[in-house]
Amino acid sequence: MRTLTGVGSTPLSGVGTARWYRPEADLTLPERPAPATVDGDAERARFAAARDAVRDDIREARDRAAARVGEEEAAVFEAHEQFLDDPELVDDIEAAMAEGTPAPHAVSDRFAAAIEQFEALDGPMAERADDLRDVRDRLLRALLDAAPGTDVADLPPGTVLLAERLTPSDTAALDPAAVAGIATVTGGRTAHAAIIARSLSIPAVVGVGESLRDVDAGTDLLVDGSDGRVVVDPDAATREQADTAATTPVPDRVSTADGVPITVAANVGSEAEVAPAAERGADGIGLFRTEFLFLDRESPPTEAEQYEAVTAALSAFPGEQVVVRTLDVGGDKRVPYLDLPAESNPFLGRRGIRLSLDDHRDLFETQLRALLRAAAHGGDADLAVMFPLVSRMTEVESALSAVDAVAADLEAEGVPHAIPDVGVMVETPAAVFLAGRLADAVDFLSIGTNDLTQYVMAADRENDGVAAYHDPLHPAVLRAVDRTTAAAAETDAWVGMCGEMAGDPALTELLVALGLDELSMSAVTVPAVKTRIRQIDSAAARARADEALACETRAEVVDVLGLDRD
Repeated sequence: MRTLTGVGSTPLSGVGTARWYRPEADLTLPERPAPATVDGDAERARFAAARDAVRDDIREARDRAAARVGEEEAAVFEAHEQFLDDPELVDDIEAAMAEGTPAPHAVSDRFAAAIEQFEALDGPMAERADDLRDVRDRLLRALLDAAPGTDVADLPPGTVLLAERLTPSDTAALDPAAVAGIATVTGGRTAHAAIIARSLSIPAVVGVGESLRDVDAGTDLLVDGSDGRVVVDPDAATREQADTAATTPVPDRVSTADGVPITVAANVGSEAEVAPAAERGADGIGLFRTEFLFLDRESPPTEAEQYEAVTAALSAFPGEQVVVRTLDVGGDKRVPYLDLPAESNPFLGRRGIRLSLDDHRDLFETQLRALLRAAAHGGDADLAVMFPLVSRMTEVESALSAVDAVAADLEAEGVPHAIPDVGVMVETPAAVFLAGRLADAVDFLSIGTNDLTQYVMAADRENDGVAAYHDPLHPAVLRAVDRTTAAAAETDAWVGMCGEMAGDPALTELLVALGLDELSMSAVTVPAVKTRIRQIDSAAARARADEALACETRAEVVDVLGLDRD
């Protein structure tokens, strides 16, 4: 028995039989012909046809991923489509073909250069190289008419999949019922493939390094995504420890070691995610994304459809709270039947509450009717509603007025209803600066760190060119979180966090110290975060948080917190 170490990506354990996935072996290029023998026009036509086919493949992959892991995680495939149509890449490839380079070689050459550029960068930006590989491999398969030798969607039960790396497409195709674990030579926790693996609840350890290559197919392995280890030929005691950890009951509610209660809820982006969230021990739902009800269809969902989806979620969490976010489209989420206007910078355009109040008031009011009705028929659970992308007090006032108006209409119609607790998302610098006034006006604030980081750092989270700036550990982002919780502490409002940051056990101590009352995350990380909370001394944690807030760089923050990450 020996142990290999890497980065735990999904905090679960699994035991199975090693099987190597080497898709690159199926993409061997033919010998490069002399330029004079290459018909440039024919190669450009081949390339254009391949791009069309790959574009269709990417959109199908996005739809499949959205159904399995939610719209938020599936958004990566929209970035893949942007790579496919990147004018600089396309122009360079077409120029090479015009000079006598066959299409497959032109694609391979140009993508290799772009991948190398990304890999030379630091942090999460380097991990975007895998997204480029995903698009490159799709193009090469289309051009070479090649199929992968191993179908990752059809693996035998009990497989531990080993690979140099996994692309988002590879990972989204995996069957969690068959795959006992994943281990890769390269990769990081924030890579898109790792995020999808967490959403699928597949135990995963990434970045194991060269030692993983020595593991032969057919070897028994234990993948421990909590401790970031891969155990080769685990003995009976090690297997038993893993089994015990997997079956240890998750405590219903947790407090820090010195008695500070913290709610640990789940983010849910589809109806299929509700039951697993309850099974993982989530204290309710901290973010119920309603977009899945509106996407991949020809017309908006009816009031009845929305009512049924919300009441089903409420029924799954008796005695807990379910926080529903009203429709948040625009930006990276497009809804064809809404005919949203084309915008040069949609993340700074008409999205979230702006669309609901100004452009699609009818959809907003229909959704509010469903929510107020569900609040009266949700069983023992409490419904709360929050509004996304708030940046002005007038938006909150208008949204609250809409709630009152809908309640009055339902009352006049004799329809049973109730007014739920109401909150707002803190995702913009404006909301941070208004946090005190917002907290006076509503029942709670929920910090969405994905968008808050984007706007604080002026870094589009879908733009790989500025990925290094999209960093929730930057001192400016931490200070925005601290300012929000400090402002709310002067009111009766509670403060939660529902961004990716909330589900990282390595950051739990910091977030508790910053005054968060609730953390909401992918359901798979709930047990690990609950375990971490019970170990925290909040007073000592606050002292470390104050040091982090005084830092000027990310590197200083990482050092203060004792984190082991790029």
